[in-house]
Amino acid sequence: MVEKFDAIVIGAGPSGNAATYTLAKQGLKVLQLERGEYPGAKNVQGGIMYAHELEKIIPDFRDDCPTERHIIEQRVWLLGDDNYVGTNYRSEAFNSDKPNRYTIIRANIDKWWGEQIRKVGGLQICETTVTELIRDASGKVIGVRTDREGGEIHADVVIMADGVNALLAKRAGLQDEAAPENVALAVKEILFIDPELIQQRFGIKEDEGVVIEIMGKVTKGMVGTAFLYTNKESLTIGIGCLISDFKNGDCPPYRMLEDLKKHPVIKPLIEGAEMKEYAAHMIPEGGYKAIPQLYGDGWMVVGDAAHFNNAAHREGSNLAMASGRMAAETVIELKSAGKGFSAPNLAAYKKKLDDSFIMKDLKKYRELPGIMHGNKQFFGAYPDEITAAAHNWFTVDSVDKKSKEKQIMKSFIKRRSVMGLVGDAIKLVRAVR
Repeated sequence: MVEKFDAIVIGAGPSGNAATYTLAKQGLKVLQLERGEYPGAKNVQGGIMYAHELEKIIPDFRDDCPTERHIIEQRVWLLGDDNYVGTNYRSEAFNSDKPNRYTIIRANIDKWWGEQIRKVGGLQICETTVTELIRDASGKVIGVRTDREGGEIHADVVIMADGVNALLAKRAGLQDEAAPENVALAVKEILFIDPELIQQRFGIKEDEGVVIEIMGKVTKGMVGTAFLYTNKESLTIGIGCLISDFKNGDCPPYRMLEDLKKHPVIKPLIEGAEMKEYAAHMIPEGGYKAIPQLYGDGWMVVGDAAHFNNAAHREGSNLAMASGRMAAETVIELKSAGKGFSAPNLAAYKKKLDDSFIMKDLKKYRELPGIMHGNKQFFGAYPDEITAAAHNWFTVDSVDKKSKEKQIMKSFIKRRSVMGLVGDAIKLVRAVR
């Protein structure tokens, strides 16, 4: 006899965990399937977790969640060949009893999520690959088939949280292959280092952390960014660019990361650190226009599989957790009302998304991916000119400041022309309006 669940969740990342936990906590019979050996086994993110969304799901998560450092300072750097122009925001308010953001090691966090899911009665089975969706005669999804013997499992609804590759949705014909310009490939390393050195070099105390988001010459003119995060006993450093640019470029990701580590501004911060982990990961970067169909008869898609990533603000985990929670709440509400899981009923999930910060933010920046992809001067010419302008301005050489202003403007105009500068300004306004 085929076993039947209220819901099946595919994947044990932030969106899948949020969905599974929310469903199980409300007493639904839910099964979560994960192809990794254990939750977090195949996850490579050493990144940021946003507390506000997690707090909605597990209010007391801070009691035992294995976070690294709470972030008190955000830096944004534009790197030139051997220099940088940057800004930062630091606040003692982030040292509150309930910090807003944390650096994390995903493998640790996902294991913790598994424990929380089991505590509320959710069933989590690992080392299991879902090979296809099962449909009835009308086309409605009624379950999944796995690679295990007798691996057919039925459910009222299937929530796909299987990451940016969205293999299950693609196999079922529910999604097309993502365009190379809509997906980035990021490589990163975990560098172990004495915690005291971290605190000295970044000017922080024991549990405090710093995040540095990096743009400029390090991406070799490709559309992309880099990052450096402080953990308890390590640093996470990485860089990512659009797959379409890597395809057409001549600098592979691993070499780009090595060049980042050797940059005169970055090298002193990581000196003496020992690399313990290297990994690569794809990130959805297409934004609002790349979002696929999000629901249908008997199914929903959440997190990276739905291309929920705010590239403008480097936010992903909060969108993932929020979308997983909203999908689960939709299931709970429909079941409580005695309604079925047809596409018209599951449209309530899309309504929740549209009313939330997820769709509002993605819609706000809907033009950004296309503008960045089609205007490489933002990753080549402008980093050159801005860092050169800063060097000129802060060099004390007896040249009067009005002359320096003219030199700087002349250099920008020579590189882009007056019309080019005006056009680029208009494009930026369109991208963030």
